[in-house]
Amino acid sequence: MTYVDGFLLAAKTGMKDAYAKMANDAWPIFKEHGALSMVENWGDDVPEGKLTSFPMAVKLEPDETVVFSWIVWPSRQARDEGMKKVMEDPRMKAPDPMPFNMERMIFGGFETIVDV
Repeated sequence: MTYVDGFLLAAKTGMKDAYAKMANDAWPIFKEHGALSMVENWGDDVPEGKLTSFPMAVKLEPDETVVFSWIVWPSRQARDEGMKKVMEDPRMKAPDPMPFNMERMIFGGFETIVDV
């Protein structure tokens, strides 16, 4: 089964196009290093919770939008090797200004157990 890197972050609402450009520019690099697909989702129905929620998890500020994304890899090994190469790739430059707050980004790797 595949392996998934998942991300939850707070992006500047006014920088939606810049965020999309950054993601689109990064995709060929991830693909070159083994990723199968990448999905970026801009929140438009993400309610505040009372106990937990996506906005609470990223400490969402009034001028921000929740982004939920993932990258699919063939396996954990492919992800470990590919992500190392992506992070070392000189083409992976952070845009200026950065469209999201990296300090409040939540991420993790997940083994796929059901894919229907």
